[in-house]
Parts: sequence; structure tokens; C-alpha cells
Amino acid sequence: MSEPRQADSQRLERILAYMFTAMVLLSVAAFIAVMVGTMAGAAENDGFSQGLWPVVIMLPWFALPLGFLLLISLLIVHAVKRARSTRPRTN
Repeated sequence: MSEPRQADSQRLERILAYMFTAMVLLSVAAFIAVMVGTMAGAAENDGFSQGLWPVVIMLPWFALPLGFLLLISLLIVHAVKRARSTRPRTN
């Protein structure tokens, strides 16, 4: 495999891995924020429907499936890279 193609593949894997990690950490942070907000009393008198709370509550609904898709795409990119590296070269 040529150097530029290998560098592009590594860059793609790194970007997918960081995006996956960011989505999962963002979802975990949203879960924790909702738990802390509930303990602080934000749920009383419909407090979760105001301000930034609707975004925080809905974030895991979108970020976790997106993270799952990123993980699958990372596995596919890695499998393709590995298959190409084990393929015999013809010159």
C-alpha cells in the first residue's frame, strides 16, 4: 500500500474514533446532567421544558445511535484496511 493511501486510512480511522468517543461522552454527560438537575429540583413545576434542558434531554436520543453508526463504520474501515494489507501484491 502506498504511503499517502495508508496515511489517509489512518486519518479516517482516527477521526471516526474521536467522533465516536465524543458522541458517547456527550451522551454520558447529558445523562449525568439530567440526574443532577433532577436532584437539584429542576423537574419540579415543568422546569425541564425551559431553557437548555430540552436539548440536554434529547441529546442521547440522537448522539448514541450516531455513535453506534460511527463505531460500525470504524469497524468496516479497519476491516477493509486489514484485508488490503493481507492481500498478495501483484507487480
